[in-house]
Formats: sequence, C-alpha cells, structure tokens
Amino acid sequence: MKWIKVYQKLIVVSFSMVFTGILAGTVNADVAGGQKIFEAKECGACHLTKGPNQDKTIEDKLKRKGPDLWFAGSKFKKEWLVKWLQDPKSIRQMAYNSIEKKNPGDHSKLSDKEASDVTDYLMTLTSIDVVSGTIQAKKDLMGKMVFEKKQGCYGCHLSMRGAKVAGGLTGPSLVDAGKRLQGDWIYAYLKNPQAIIPVKRMPTYAGVLNDSEMKSVAAYVASF
Repeated sequence: MKWIKVYQKLIVVSFSMVFTGILAGTVNADVAGGQKIFEAKECGACHLTKGPNQDKTIEDKLKRKGPDLWFAGSKFKKEWLVKWLQDPKSIRQMAYNSIEKKNPGDHSKLSDKEASDVTDYLMTLTSIDVVSGTIQAKKDLMGKMVFEKKQGCYGCHLSMRGAKVAGGLTGPSLVDAGKRLQGDWIYAYLKNPQAIIPVKRMPTYAGVLNDSEMKSVAAYVASF
C-alpha cells in the first residue's frame, strides 16, 4: 500500500509539472507572438523598447515620434493598455514632443487578439527603478496641495478640477491617470527622472519636493 501511494504521488507531481510547462509555453508563445506583431507593424520606429534610455540631447529625443515603452510593464495598467490598443484615444492634445502641432490622433488600431498579445509582450518590459508596492492610490490631501498649488501641475496637464476638466495641453492628460498609470511608476519618475526619461521638458522635482511630497503626489495622481 505504501508503494502504491508513493507511485500515485509521483504521477500527480509529474502531471502537475507537465501541465505547468504547457501553461508556461503558452504564456511565452503569447509574449513572443506579441513581440512579432509589434515588430511587424514597425512600432519600434516610434517607440524605444530597449532601455535604459541613452538620450543626451533633445535632438536625440526628437528622433522618435512616440513615448518610450522600455518600461511599459512598470508604467501602464494591463487592463487599460489592452483596451487602448484596440481603440486608441489621444492622451496628449499636442503631438509628441511638440508645443505647436496638434496630435493627429492617428495611432494604429489592433484587433482584440493582437492587442492582447502585444500587451502581454509590453508588460514584460520593466524598469528596476520602479519598486512595486510602494504607492497606494488615494485622495491624498498633501498630494493635492502640491499638485494644484505648490507646483501648479495643471499648467501643463489636463485634470479634473471639481466637476470640470481644466489645465494645459503640452503634457499628457491626467484626467484618467488612475486607470492608466501605476502609482509606483509615477513616484519613481518624480524621484529619479534621469533613470526613466533622461531628456524631457517636464521639470525635475528631486530637491524641490521632499520624498514624502513626491509619494503624496504619486498617490494623488494614481487616484484620478
């Protein structure tokens, strides 16, 4: 009886390992498939996927027509990214890296399957500078005060001010930032922007805001 039980346990373990391998192979296939779709559609012509970013000047940055994606898995929420790729809506009112031209809103649409596979691939692209579990989204009062009064972030970013959408057009909209962005990424970007996007038009807040203020702003924006 003892040997029979041992044999049965070995069968269960072996089946579990095979099943896990099948699942892992499926996941890897989806990621590989998503990367192939990304490359076939030449998305890399506009987006950087291999980091960290090595830009030195604004001229380096202007060579690309879209934002960096080498940290997409640390920045975006998966559910939002899948839906956006299926039906892209302009996040920036102005064209990328422009303060003069309007965003044409002509980003390519993907089918449901393509969007799912490409998202699986993009979610594997992460930054070691973004530490998961650091920021919890909440209506942080300090964050609101810094965002609206101390720094006036709405000067460049659209956001909800009461029941109305208001703000500048040169930066990406933050109206639905909580659906789109991970709070941990917002904090990492505020804390050490050079590690994420070394050349940018957005001001650097390290040394201007203390760590507590940056965490509060990240939590506040992540609650939008």
